[in-house]
Amino acid sequence: MPNANEDNPTALSQVQHRAVSELLRVSPVADDLARRFQDAGFGLALVGGSVRDALLGRLGNDLDFTTDARPEDVLKIVRPWADSVWDVGIAFGTVGAQKDEQVGDAAQRFQIEVTTYRSEAYDRTSRKPEVSYGDSIEEDLVRRDFTVNAMAVALPEKEFIDPHGGLEDLARKVLRTPGTPEESFSDDPLRMMRAARFAAQLDFEVAPEVVSAMKAMADRIEIVSAERVRDELNKLLLSAHPRKGLALLVDTGLAAHVVPELPALRLESDEHHRHKDVYEHSLTVLDQAIALEEDGPDLVLRLAALLHDIGKPRTRRFEPDGRVSFHHHEVVGAKMTKKRMTALKYSNEMVKDVSRLVELHLRFHGYGTGEWTDSAVRRYVRDAGPLLDRLHKLTRSDCTTRNKRKAGALSRAYDGLEGRIAQLQEQEELDAIRPDLNGNEIQEILGIGPGPVIGKAYAFLLDLRLENGPMERDVAVAALKEWWAAQS
Repeated sequence: MPNANEDNPTALSQVQHRAVSELLRVSPVADDLARRFQDAGFGLALVGGSVRDALLGRLGNDLDFTTDARPEDVLKIVRPWADSVWDVGIAFGTVGAQKDEQVGDAAQRFQIEVTTYRSEAYDRTSRKPEVSYGDSIEEDLVRRDFTVNAMAVALPEKEFIDPHGGLEDLARKVLRTPGTPEESFSDDPLRMMRAARFAAQLDFEVAPEVVSAMKAMADRIEIVSAERVRDELNKLLLSAHPRKGLALLVDTGLAAHVVPELPALRLESDEHHRHKDVYEHSLTVLDQAIALEEDGPDLVLRLAALLHDIGKPRTRRFEPDGRVSFHHHEVVGAKMTKKRMTALKYSNEMVKDVSRLVELHLRFHGYGTGEWTDSAVRRYVRDAGPLLDRLHKLTRSDCTTRNKRKAGALSRAYDGLEGRIAQLQEQEELDAIRPDLNGNEIQEILGIGPGPVIGKAYAFLLDLRLENGPMERDVAVAALKEWWAAQS
């Protein structure tokens, strides 16, 4: 196991202690698997993120291994041992497995990936890495993205392998590449985004030479598939410090190729706080939305918070009185959000939810000090639908004023709106607002069959329900007949 470093003995001795305890916990599974590889004439080592996380004291049950065995040999060794095996990544030299194991008094489930020593690189015309297998663990480690991910523990003897100083970089909380950053990013340009993601996840600093290479090579991210870019962006957004990673993407020019709407906000002024640009405002809204999360990271909320004002650059107007306005930026922003998320291959449902939140994020500002009618409150709830709780959080997060009196007034106003929503929900079941007559009843009352007119009648009754609240059946029937008479 790692030895303490003379320059920073306290930090590294703590790292060493954490690593030993973490590796002891997974030893029953890791050592058993390693012995099977040994018996077959191959080596096995815990590698990459698993070693890094063990050293940080946060190793989970997802374990990454590397081996000199080729994928077909890995399958032969793993299949009789694991509870299930999958080979969807075998084209890239990776075999996945699941193993249920009793560890102490607890039954635990381990997700395992075993990857053959490899090297991979992009050519300038391909979106996919070309994989070739290597013959030594040193060759495998030098091709990894960062030194903190280029460490291994050979099993079962627990020999620590760190040819690139990853342990010291881990103690210093810095991200460097094993070789030159230019070589690393040429091999896989997505590593530039991974630098931002790890900075956000681990709260590490990125070495100056790595930042310089990211700036010089930012346009190389264009060769990476939208799906890989999206997945990396998601990991960054769901991290503990997304602002840090996003700022790095913007500062290096990567964001201009991935989410160009984000750096475009830097030049704008918020209409309420003209000395604070919309870019900083958006990052603050993201921070505040994260603080309101109750059940762990919420990707839909975080995307909506980040993108809620991206319509401002296109709607900026300089008014005669010297003000800057952004009329209808929420509508324009919703369309821009849909276009960007579609380009990044997000699911239709996620595109719909995030763009809807962007569209609705200003609605509350018409509430004033409570002038909305019950009808307006019902429409607010119905338009938000299942996104209402997220809309509450987004709206509250959108207040970034330093004026305590103004912030307090906005907060009290929204408290009042939420109180009215709760009261009406208790009275009327707002979450499931329906017309007082269903489609079959409409057909029976009007004496007609299915067709477009039933939809129009349904919409009329729904509008009436939103305006007036629940209606007695005979009142709804009379209103429907009056509407029908007016149609002829």
